[in-house]
Amino acid sequence: MTMSRIPQRLVALALGVGLASAALGTAVPASAQTPTDAPVSRYAGSAEEAKNNKAFFEAVLASAAQKKAADPSLRVVTVYYNAAQAPSFRSQISSSTSIWNSSVSNVKLAATSGTGDFSYYEGNDSRGSYASTNGHGRGYIFLDYAQNRQYDSVRVTAHETGHVLGLPDHYSGPCSELMSGGGPGTSCTNRYPNAAERSRVNQLWVNGLAAAVKKLNAAR
Repeated sequence: MTMSRIPQRLVALALGVGLASAALGTAVPASAQTPTDAPVSRYAGSAEEAKNNKAFFEAVLASAAQKKAADPSLRVVTVYYNAAQAPSFRSQISSSTSIWNSSVSNVKLAATSGTGDFSYYEGNDSRGSYASTNGHGRGYIFLDYAQNRQYDSVRVTAHETGHVLGLPDHYSGPCSELMSGGGPGTSCTNRYPNAAERSRVNQLWVNGLAAAVKKLNAAR
C-alpha cells in the first residue's frame, strides 16, 4: 500500500504513510533507484492497490505454508525478510519487527541475510511507500525517501509490514488504527496496531495458514 492513496489535492503531502527520517535522523542517500527486480505498474486506483496488497499477503502466506507443510509440528510460523536493500531504514525495520512480534502470537517476523519470504527496498518513488509482489511469487516493501521526511518513519514501516500479515488499508480510520496510514495526517505518530488489527492478524495466521497448507497438500 502506498500511504499516498488519498485525495489528489493531498498527493504532494501524503505520498504514502511516509517515513519521517528527518525526525529520527535517518540518512537519506543523495541518489537512489527503485528496485529493478520489483517492477509495479503506476497506481491507478484503490482497487489496484488492494489487489497488490492481497497478492503480497498471498505470496508470503504460500511461502509460510511450505514451511508448515514440511514441519506440521510448528505452532508458530516465522516469516523471514531480507532488509539488505534498505540500509537507511535498518532501525525502523527493526522497530517495526519488534512491534509486530509483541502484538501478535500466531506468526513471527525475523531477519535473514538469505532469500526471505519478502524483502525491503528503499529509494525515490512518486507513488510513495507500498507493498506488492515482484511477479515471481515473492513480496516486497518499498520505502520512499520523501515520505520519510513527512510522516513518522516507524509508523510507515509498521503499516507497510501490516500488509505482509494480511491487513488492508483503511485510510478513513483514526490515528489509533495503524492501517489508516496517512489518512490522519502527518501529526499521527501511532506505531502500534489496535486490538481489532491484532486480532485480525492472529485469525488470518490460524485459519488462512491452515487453508494454504491444505491447498498445498492437495496440489501434491
